[in-house]
Amino acid sequence: MRQLPWSLAVVIAWAMNAASANAEILIGMAGALTGPNAYQGEQQQQGVEMAVADLNAAGGILGQQLRLISVDDACDSGQAIAAAQRLVAAKVSFVVGHQCSGASIPAAAVYTRAGIIQMTPASTNPRLTEEGRANVFRICGRDDQQGAIAGDFLVARWRNAKIAIVHDNSVYGKGLAEETQQQLHKHGVTETLYEDLVPGQSDYAPLIAKLRAAGIEVIYFGGYYREAALLIRGAREEGYQLQLVSGDGIASEAFVQVTGEAGKGTLFTSFRDPRRSPVAASVVERFRQQGFEPEGYTLYSYGAIQAWAQAAAKAGSTESKAVIDALRSTEFDTILGRISFDGKGDVKQPGFEWFVWRSDRYVPLE
Repeated sequence: MRQLPWSLAVVIAWAMNAASANAEILIGMAGALTGPNAYQGEQQQQGVEMAVADLNAAGGILGQQLRLISVDDACDSGQAIAAAQRLVAAKVSFVVGHQCSGASIPAAAVYTRAGIIQMTPASTNPRLTEEGRANVFRICGRDDQQGAIAGDFLVARWRNAKIAIVHDNSVYGKGLAEETQQQLHKHGVTETLYEDLVPGQSDYAPLIAKLRAAGIEVIYFGGYYREAALLIRGAREEGYQLQLVSGDGIASEAFVQVTGEAGKGTLFTSFRDPRRSPVAASVVERFRQQGFEPEGYTLYSYGAIQAWAQAAAKAGSTESKAVIDALRSTEFDTILGRISFDGKGDVKQPGFEWFVWRSDRYVPLE
């Protein structure tokens, strides 16, 4: 075999080392970066960005740096499919997303065909993990859990009150409303009204008038923060002391930015708040120093990166099958605490809890 000239061998060796040194692992973030849910999409983006920066500062994964590619789905099913296809074309190894259930579910089929791991920090509709896709994981809770807790609470506090259930016809909102309704019925309680609304309206005066005429005292709303905020603000402006109860879709400062004082006293379920945990203290402080409050889905997005990174380290590879096996068989130390996933890809911890809105923030319900 002919030996290469020394100078050429050096050039080839240098090029190979440079390529290795510059190798990157591409990961994706998919969520609502535009549209009415962009406020919560920013939570997801901020969480992922800081997690990637922290991992890279610590040396990356398997000796390689991470590079993030973010795509916008506007919480729309069609845009979600297109966004997922862009990430597949970019050859990402992992996707944090999507945010809305109506985006995560159709996108999941795209990632499954491509063999890419998807982990949502926010989509709670049970269907996402009930479809049996090995590559799909959820680091937050499910709406059959959330709806059961909500139904039990409504019965315990307002069994004899007139209750309305209203949803926004989204996959998330309708699904959560139905789960809550089913739990009410299990207790022998039937809602006085069951209604839906069209998202994106400037106000909901006709619906508020209908609720008031029916003597509704408590409304359970399945949907996102904007419509919930307009409902309670509109009721208060008319002197109607309606009690609003909802789910994790209103865990955002944007809710009280719309409601003002009208939002005070609103109750809702959401994922356990890791901001109160000593494990998360340093990360929370860094977010606040940057002028960003890491509420809602922020730390769950950070935790998704951590779980995947630890699984890849255990597998010694970013190859999907190896990482999936590690995700399904390992416990991970994350900003959310110690977590693991069940056979469907759902996180076993930490569950939901109740919160109440004060004037400018939400706090655990005592």
